[in-house]
Amino acid sequence: MKLYNNPYRYAKAPKVFLSLLVLALCFSSCKTEPKINSNQLQVVTTTTMITDLVSNIGGTHINVNGLMGTGVDPHLYKASEGDVSKLVNADIIFFNGLHLEGKLVEIFEKMKHKTPIALAESLDKNVLIGSDYFASNYDPHVWFNIDYFKQFAVRVASVLSEKDPKNAKAYKTNLNTYLSQLKTLEIKIDNTIKTLPKPQRILVTAHDAFNYFGKHYGFEVVGLQGLSTATEAGVQDVQKLAAFIIEKQVKAIFIESSVPRRTIEALQAAVNDKGHHVTIGGTLYSDALGNPGTSEGTYIGMFEHNVNTIVNALK
Repeated sequence: MKLYNNPYRYAKAPKVFLSLLVLALCFSSCKTEPKINSNQLQVVTTTTMITDLVSNIGGTHINVNGLMGTGVDPHLYKASEGDVSKLVNADIIFFNGLHLEGKLVEIFEKMKHKTPIALAESLDKNVLIGSDYFASNYDPHVWFNIDYFKQFAVRVASVLSEKDPKNAKAYKTNLNTYLSQLKTLEIKIDNTIKTLPKPQRILVTAHDAFNYFGKHYGFEVVGLQGLSTATEAGVQDVQKLAAFIIEKQVKAIFIESSVPRRTIEALQAAVNDKGHHVTIGGTLYSDALGNPGTSEGTYIGMFEHNVNTIVNALK
């Protein structure tokens, strides 16, 4: 559901010449950093979801440097000088693509000799959800379909094996183990969602990160800020969505960990002012995983947390 015409276009964003000059200087002057272990591939990843995936497939044979941490919004992320140094010294770079990491695209384009791997762009375009908000014209939040994340895993294993053939058997073993874990996750998720009646499957969040999830599991997904968090919702957007919540008798709406909670709190206040009580059902992890060392700090744990939170709040 599109609530406004988002003017933000990653491909048409004005170039900031000073920033590009600084980055260019970084590329030319950065000293090569010693590798942590010469026997390990040095791999750089962008989002926490991809970092977790690559760590599972690579195991002890790779050293993974994730650029983005807990609660980081990839739509707005800007590379630091330290990030550029990591990218320059990487053996392999994995990123989501489809302009999710919009502000990193120009850096990746300058690193063609490294051939960064855009995992989402290897998916069949026929399965992607269209979007006018991104230069790619596709919604980039594809990890919320577990089948597509499985394809990410296969691609990662293939790239690692090609780059490091002596450990290809280990990567294949790790891949099979992880695919089995994802299959178990799918069964759990299916069983949990079956307990929520279809008329109650209306998911209202801060922005439209859950369209692939909604399409696969039969949820109507409505985001206050559209697909990108680059432009904040206005008063009209809040009032329009408030009217929708009242019409559909939605019981709960959800905060996202990587988006300021004030947008959903404003929406809740607008709904309650009109005489319909709506609760904040909890926090969902959308564009980033939870804290390292927690269940939500993994892709599998994040997915289970989100589904349990949604179903419990909407029942």
